[in-house]
Amino acid sequence: MRSYGDPCGIARALEIVGERWALLVVRELLLGPKRFTDLRAGLPHVGPDVLSQRLRELEQAGVIRRGKLPPPAGSQVYELTDWGRRLEPVLLRLGRWGSRAPFPPGGGKLGVDSLVLTLKTLYDPSRADGLIGSVFELSLDGQPFELRPASERLEAARGAARDPQATIATDPGTLEAVLWHGRPLRSAELTIVGDRRAAQRFLRLFLPPSAES
Repeated sequence: MRSYGDPCGIARALEIVGERWALLVVRELLLGPKRFTDLRAGLPHVGPDVLSQRLRELEQAGVIRRGKLPPPAGSQVYELTDWGRRLEPVLLRLGRWGSRAPFPPGGGKLGVDSLVLTLKTLYDPSRADGLIGSVFELSLDGQPFELRPASERLEAARGAARDPQATIATDPGTLEAVLWHGRPLRSAELTIVGDRRAAQRFLRLFLPPSAES
């Protein structure tokens, strides 16, 4: 591992997660474990050899570890260690800071995990009065997530929600258009099952990126 030769904590952190793709691997694991193929799907522009190398480096550094899904799947997965999960507030703050940066050439689309983390980044708890402690399920391209508005942050985890107040099913592009680009909910390809009024209030909990500081 290359070293900056600098004892500052920032320099030592960058020695672990400063290589290209390393922090994006961490991003892909913030919401729960993933198989190698799932990581490739979430990071379509990284080659398999580079991804394998980053996974080895992060595992050796104690940021991630390998595990297995419970039967009957039994697949090998990668997941964050307790130390690795402490990167979440760092990445969310970095996401807030970067929300004002120019988009990459050609635009590109947010992936499923990226969009859920964007919701965590742009969540405005001051708008959540009456929804604190509620449970919602968001299904993006068929991938379910449990979302819970809390007093300071939006709690999110991969997997189906238990007894959600409402379930919202759509795709990332449609959700982006509804939340931040003025697309009317009634004309969007978005399905709500359960308490529609609560779901509509939930969709108003997220600031536009331009409002972030």
